[in-house]
Amino acid sequence: MSTEPNTPLLDQVRIPADLRKLAPEQLRQFADELRQEVIAAVGVTGGHLGSGLGVVELTTAIHYVFNTPDDRLVWDVGHQCYPHKIITGRRDRIRTLRTGGGLSGFTKRSESEYDPFGAAHSSTSISAALGFAVANKLSGKPGKGIAVIGDGSMSAGMAYEAMNNAEQAGNRLVVILNDNDMSIAPPVGGLSAYLSRIVSSREFLGLRDLAKKFAKRLPRPIAEGLKKTDEFARGMAMGGTLFEELGFYYVGPIDGHNLDQLIPVLENVRDAEEGPILVHVVTVKGKGYAPAEAAADKYHGVQKFDVITGAQVKAPPGPPAYQNVFGDALIKEAQRDPTICAITAAMPSGTGVDRFAKAFPDRSFDVGIAEQHAVTFAAGLAAQGMRPFCAIYSTFLQRAYDQVVHDVCIQNLPVRFAIDRAGLVGADGSTHAGSFDITYLATLPNMVVMAAADEAELVHMTHTAALHDTGPIAVRYPRGNGTGIALPDVPQRLEIGKGRIVRTGNKVAILSLGTRLAEALKAADSLDAKGLSTTVADLRFAKPLDEDMIRKLLTTHEVAITIEEGSVGGLGAHVLTFASDSGLIDAGLKLRTLRLPDRFQDQDKPEKQYAEAGLDATAIVESVLKALRWNEDAVAGEARA
Repeated sequence: MSTEPNTPLLDQVRIPADLRKLAPEQLRQFADELRQEVIAAVGVTGGHLGSGLGVVELTTAIHYVFNTPDDRLVWDVGHQCYPHKIITGRRDRIRTLRTGGGLSGFTKRSESEYDPFGAAHSSTSISAALGFAVANKLSGKPGKGIAVIGDGSMSAGMAYEAMNNAEQAGNRLVVILNDNDMSIAPPVGGLSAYLSRIVSSREFLGLRDLAKKFAKRLPRPIAEGLKKTDEFARGMAMGGTLFEELGFYYVGPIDGHNLDQLIPVLENVRDAEEGPILVHVVTVKGKGYAPAEAAADKYHGVQKFDVITGAQVKAPPGPPAYQNVFGDALIKEAQRDPTICAITAAMPSGTGVDRFAKAFPDRSFDVGIAEQHAVTFAAGLAAQGMRPFCAIYSTFLQRAYDQVVHDVCIQNLPVRFAIDRAGLVGADGSTHAGSFDITYLATLPNMVVMAAADEAELVHMTHTAALHDTGPIAVRYPRGNGTGIALPDVPQRLEIGKGRIVRTGNKVAILSLGTRLAEALKAADSLDAKGLSTTVADLRFAKPLDEDMIRKLLTTHEVAITIEEGSVGGLGAHVLTFASDSGLIDAGLKLRTLRLPDRFQDQDKPEKQYAEAGLDATAIVESVLKALRWNEDAVAGEARA
């Protein structure tokens, strides 16, 4: 490869094996080119920017030092993986990120051999890397398991559960803690970098291991004293006592943007005979791109943007986002009721709880990436007479399902669940889709499950949940902006388990749950134009069902269709069960259920995802006509005759 300083290096690197052919002094130029490529690509596609920019040098160093893909590299969450994707053979597709048929915004096993483990939820990397490390150890393969985990992800208990069991992996496991926010370590400087290099060296590790063996032969009081002295000295210099207690050899902190420091430390770690090892790397989110470094969120997630100015392409002003409607509605409830409080798990702005926190800082709790704790914490608050709202994305609430069952539902505690990002979510794809909450919540005794058809309904349901003290209650609503309907000045308390008729007909009944109501109304227009008079009902509740309304609709219409933004086992299954138990199936009822397909859908525009899922107006009409065995040509012929 060329060693001329101005020769573009990124064009010469297709996979990590090409990167390893570069001289160490070329890596700075390569990293700079890689950073510019990430900025240019995300400017076209949008996506996660700041996190990727913060790990450009770290990504370069890992692939340069370790033998990927034989050494299995696991990125926690994965939203920092764009530089990794460029290095690992996907540069030619990097401008398809998060689009239909393009690259996923996260690591994905089916996409590349360099993505050994798919990740989009946090705090799983150490467990997965431990699995790879132990499997290689048992099978005699040489590869290591390498986990790169951010300081935010370290707030989840699963990370520590994995570390507590990591000792059996020995030197096959390397954990790299990417510290870009919490400042849990002393400032990075020349002395700490020098110490990190020394303590990660084979000579030091060997000497330390020899000292441990020698200490075991000494009387116990002396041995314990030497151990404490060692821990104290290392803790003072590097802050690693906690990780040492978990069985890790701690190295750090080191400057995650200084390749002259990163490369020798990682080489020492690679060659170490002692382990497992944790390398503490300090980085700057958004590094190298001034608009990102200056932003409060370091450009964590961005729309398409102008690379020169950093100005993001803004959508034209529209209706308020559902999350903000919820946040504002909750503020009004809290103004009335001092027992109302809000809990979020590291997603305050994504759930609207940030608005609540500004108004009521003492009643707002961001517990970090700890959904299990969030739910049980809410249960404790409820048991002591508070009215907690636990605001969590549908896809993240899955992580706390045992707590929902055991700590909330069995005890029938009035925890209010505000379930954001319900339904399909577009560019984030299958890992973030809220596909399963209707099914996994409506199956639970004591649980009330509501779904808002629009933003006005969300206001009513927030009010209803605030006043519901007899057990747990959930309201689900989608990502994105509302429909533009006027918000009510005074919220209405809904009767639990009662829906509403929004359009009256006599031949076809569409039973809608949630924001598919707009498509149901479009379908009703098409069906009416065909002479099929259509009733549209907004059920509002998946549990308890409005049995009186459903019974009337099923017995007075020739065909009935249920539609929901959820998986099999949800509303449709509950309506079918009710119809079966009530003997309505035996009466020859034509009842069809429309729900998400029994597969994980990849990223695309939401409207395309719903069309693919068969949950748009066209699919509703087709389902009705098929159920009626409708033949327009035959009907037209009969009319002419």
